[in-house]
Amino acid sequence: MARTTEQLVEELADREAIRDLPKRYCHYVWTNAVDDMMSIFTVDGLLSTQNADGSNDEREIKGDDLRRFYVNLDTFKPRPYIHNHVVELQGNGRAVGTCYVELRSQTQDMDWVGTGYYHDEYVKDGGAWKFKARRYKAVKAIR
Repeated sequence: MARTTEQLVEELADREAIRDLPKRYCHYVWTNAVDDMMSIFTVDGLLSTQNADGSNDEREIKGDDLRRFYVNLDTFKPRPYIHNHVVELQGNGRAVGTCYVELRSQTQDMDWVGTGYYHDEYVKDGGAWKFKARRYKAVKAIR
C-alpha cells in the first residue's frame, strides 16, 4: 500500500530526529553537558559497553550510575566522531539503529584510542525521540 505524503513527511521527520541523537550525544560528551546528555535518554535509559579484548564482559550503566558515568568522563575527555548511521523505523514510536565511532582523547593529545559501533534502541517519549539503550561494542582499542 502506498504511503501518503503525510506519512512520508512524518517518517522523514522521525529519521532526522533520530539521526540527530548521536550528533547531540557527541556534542554533549565534548562539552561535558551532563544534564543535556541525560535529556536524550529515557528515564530508564541504558548504556552498555563491551571491550574489544574478545571477552564477553559487558558493563551496563543506568539510572543514577549513568549520570555519574558522564560526570566522570571529564577526566578522560573522550572525543567521539560518529559515522555511517543506519536507522530502521519499527513503528509505534520505536526504532533501532547502528552508528560507527572513532574515539580520540583530549587528555592524550587527541590521539586515536579506539573504534567501534553503537547499536541503539530509540523510543518516542513525550513526543521526542530518545535513547532507550546504547550498546557500545569496541572493535579496536589502544591501551
